[in-house]
Parts: sequence; structure tokens; C-alpha cells
Amino acid sequence: MASPSIVWFRDDLRLTDHPALRAALDRDEPIVALYVLDEESDGVRQIGGAARWWLDGSLGSLGERLAERGSSLVLRRGKASEVVPAVADEIGAGAVFWNRRYGGVEREIDATIKEKLRADGLTVASFAANLLYEPWTVRTQSDKPYGVYSPFSRAVQKLPAPRAPLPEARKVPGLSASIDSDDLSSWGLLPTEPDWAGGLRETWEPGEPAAKARMREFLDDDLGDYSTYRDEFAGGATSNLSPRLRWGELSPYQVWHETLEHKGPGTHAKSAAGFLSEIVWREFAWHVTFHAPDIATKNWRREYDAFPWPTLNRSHLEKWQRGETGVAVVDAGMRQLWKTGVMHNRVRMVTASFLIKNLLIDWRHGEQWFWDCLVDADAASNPFNWQWVAGSGADAAPYFRVFNPETQRKKFDPRDAYVREWAPEHLGDNPPEPMVDLGETRKRALDAYSHVRHGH
Repeated sequence: MASPSIVWFRDDLRLTDHPALRAALDRDEPIVALYVLDEESDGVRQIGGAARWWLDGSLGSLGERLAERGSSLVLRRGKASEVVPAVADEIGAGAVFWNRRYGGVEREIDATIKEKLRADGLTVASFAANLLYEPWTVRTQSDKPYGVYSPFSRAVQKLPAPRAPLPEARKVPGLSASIDSDDLSSWGLLPTEPDWAGGLRETWEPGEPAAKARMREFLDDDLGDYSTYRDEFAGGATSNLSPRLRWGELSPYQVWHETLEHKGPGTHAKSAAGFLSEIVWREFAWHVTFHAPDIATKNWRREYDAFPWPTLNRSHLEKWQRGETGVAVVDAGMRQLWKTGVMHNRVRMVTASFLIKNLLIDWRHGEQWFWDCLVDADAASNPFNWQWVAGSGADAAPYFRVFNPETQRKKFDPRDAYVREWAPEHLGDNPPEPMVDLGETRKRALDAYSHVRHGH
């Protein structure tokens, strides 16, 4: 009797460098590739609208690729802690494999499933696949997790180099008997009325083949310019790999080693180092989140609980969401976000700073809006970066950072190419008036910050 293996796919929608899939192939038994849409488990954060759009496309692509290799993707909906054991029982599975997740609730769910399946006599194993370094392996000399990026980065550089990526699975032997699967369209991941995803479709093609193509294109064409132009809002030297890493269409191991192979001399080497430091920043965000799983709702630095947020001004929040603030870079960024599901990284910092510091709106409102609008909305990076801008996060800065949108515009969009594309009315004879005075609101934010500094 065959004892099939289940490979439980999660944020790793790829066939290359997939340790769980490799373990199943090594068992030399039929394989069931399973994806569970879990919207019922307590505490699991529901993905936002743009992320649902991406998930639909990426699952569709993965299903096609598995079919080409002799298998199929089984889709089930429900509590993972119930669905995974049920599927294992249904097919008489002998083993279940998955790649690790690092959120607090997700780890608890996985531990529960592992315990139940092992009690039933199954082989169960989980693997490191989506982070270069496991969060419990990078510690300070006093055996604590790092809370500042620079020493974290130095510590990581002293560790053994990340392993080489595993080769792509060319054949995935499927089950001879059919197994029930939901129809992807029945999950309703795509918007219908109104269909707001036109800009996403124009901008992106989800799935592993497009992810690999974009990585090659970036490394061949843009890497050399990365350190020079990465901060320019319209520069085009950014990698656009963040959603690919978010959904695991690429692993960080692939990106790491491919980048090193393209490193070259001179400015190329500097650009490669700068780009890889962004991968390490992503790691840092996940390591912090591993130790502070409530980072999307609670101030990482608890002294910020004393920050005196005024009553929410909903009109101000909505103007910011729509890109109608009268501040050119903020308006441009918020419109780019709505249309394409991404925003240039530096513009993310400027728009976030404007909401928190100039409008005095709690960072959690902005984090939730980005969570709903970003195709790369990542459970660690999104709240981690919002808290970094707010000052409540993992940051060594001894001061209260306020980005000036006009200074940023002059420095990083000197020819107004970005503003022209996304908020052209700011370049006309009668540009809109800013909804608040940048200088006055900066002073108000600094006054409010004194409550945190003095422990009021």
C-alpha cells in the first residue's frame, strides 16, 4: 500500500528551493500538494484585498505548474488544525511536510497539528525555507534578541553563509485516485463589484515563472544602478521583488545567491551589498516579530503607550487614503499604492510620517490601510516599518524623526517625474493647498512626543 506524502503549501508558492517538497520527493511516494485557506482560526490575521488578488493568481500559477509535473494542487478551506489532519486521514498519508512560519498564532497552529499527526503515527517535519536565519539563532552576547538593525546585521555577517538553494522539482508524482478540491474561483479572492484590480493586472503577473523572470531582469539590467538610483521615486532601479518574497514565489536563498553571482566589481559590488542589506532588513523585521508577535497592534517600545493621540479625524484619514492631502509626494504615493498595490519604499516612509507626525493619526490606522492595499503586505515588514517610522519600533534613533515631504521631493524627485505621473495637478498653475501646515504640525508632533520622552 502506498503511504502518500502531503506537502502543505503556505507562503512558499514555488517549486524551486522548497525543502518540504524535496523531503516528500525523497520519500518516493505519491504526493498531495495542499493549500488551506484558513480564515477561521482565532488570531490569524486576514489578508487584505490586494493580497487576496495576488494569492488567486499565484495559486492558479502553482496549480498549472504542478499539473505539468504530474500532480495537482488540492485546495481546502477551513481551520488548518482540522483540515490538514482530515486530508491526511482521507488519503492514508504516511508523512506531512511543510516550511516554517514565524507568526505567533501560526506557530501554535503548526505545533498542534504536528503533535496530533505524530500521535497518529505519521512522519512530520518542518523546514527553514523563507528566512535565511532562524529567529532563535541570532542573539546578543547576553543571549537576548537584537532590537537594533546595525548590530543585528553585523551578527548575521559572522554566521555561516546561507545554504545554496535547492533545484526545481521537475516531476511531482501525484495520487492515482482523485481527491476533492475546492474550485479556486469559489473562494472569491478577486474583487467583483466594483472591480478595482485593473491597475494590479496592468502592473503584475503573479506566479513563480514571472518572479524568476523579474529577478533575472533586475540583476542583469538594474543592479548596477541600485546604489545610485534606488532612492529616486521614479528611478526604476528598485527590484520589485517584495511581493515575490512575501508569497514565496522566490526564496531569500535564491535571491541571495543569484545576487552574489551578479556582484561584479566596483559600483556593482556596492549595489549588490546595498540590495542584500535590504534582504537582511526583511530578516530583522521577522526576527523582531518572532519575539513580539503582537507588533501589528501594540507599540514595540511600550513607553509610546503614553503618546497622546487626539481623537481620530476621519476626514483627514480619508483624504490621506485617497491621496488628496495637497502635499505632492504624499498624494502621488497614495495613488500609486491604490492603483498598483505597491509604493516606492522611501515614499512609504514619507506618506507614513505625514499621517503619524503631521496629521497626528495613530500609526495603526495607516498600517491597516497598507495591509489592505499592498500586494506585498507582509505580517512582519508592514507593521515593523510603520512602527519604525512612528518611533515606537526597533530603532536606535535618539530623536523623533519627521520626514519633510517637500525636502524629500527636491532630493529624490528633482525633475518631478514621480509627481507628474501620479499627481500632475501639483505641477499646474494652481497647485492644491496642503491640508495642514507642515511646519506647525511638525512642532505639534514634537510637543506630543515630549509626553513619551518625559514618561507622562
